[in-house]
Amino acid sequence: MARKFVLAAGIVALSLTASACNTVKGLGRDIESVGEAGDKVVSAPVSDAGTPA
Repeated sequence: MARKFVLAAGIVALSLTASACNTVKGLGRDIESVGEAGDKVVSAPVSDAGTPA
């Protein structure tokens, strides 16, 4: 039962992702934007309290 649920959730996630990225070029832009956002978080200055400034 759990296996069917995980499979169904994966198919739904894949279909939503595929509809959001109509082309390989669009998928590349999406992946690049996620990487850039990660770079911004990693390189953000940290205050004395340990939270991003």
